[in-house]
Amino acid sequence: MEISFRGKRALVTGAGKGIGRATALALARCGSKVTAVTRTRADLESLVLECPSIEPCPSIEPVCVDLSDWDATEQALKDTGPVDLLVNNAACAKLQPFLDVTPEQFDQSFSLNVKAALHVAQIRVNSVNPTVVMTEMGKIGWSDPGKARSMTSRIPLGRFAEVEDVVNSILFLLSDKSSMTSGALLTVDGASWPAENLLRTC
Repeated sequence: MEISFRGKRALVTGAGKGIGRATALALARCGSKVTAVTRTRADLESLVLECPSIEPCPSIEPVCVDLSDWDATEQALKDTGPVDLLVNNAACAKLQPFLDVTPEQFDQSFSLNVKAALHVAQIRVNSVNPTVVMTEMGKIGWSDPGKARSMTSRIPLGRFAEVEDVVNSILFLLSDKSSMTSGALLTVDGASWPAENLLRTC
């Protein structure tokens, strides 16, 4: 199934590493002009070097800003222009056990997503919800076989997701191939549902 984004403008947050970086590169390879947003300049520089150039202009426009700073973000993106595709990927990971997370850390781990209503603006909004993904951060947290087994034993496919598994789902939802899909929560988890939920859906 061929997917093309030629003539489209995309904005990807958290584009410096992991899923965001792979998504930005995939969109560029599919012909989109990509605004790649992340807070680490070195990641942006290496991303631009990795991306194939698409004539007549570079396919990735880097924007270095910390999205937690609203004023700086507004200033950094004010000249971006209309965006056809938005991948709101920026996030942070907490590797310590949940019960050890402090209230301050908990408060900082959430971001507000403002979504335009389909009925008002004809904007499709979907969510991709993966299991553990083997990004560099994922490998740090889940490379220990004993720890990983506690999670993979609940996944019928017997493995964690690879970055490409998530990126392919994102590309599908952004494309015209899913033009009647909105409000979907697409799980990329190897069917790791509790058994009682699986039986209820059959």
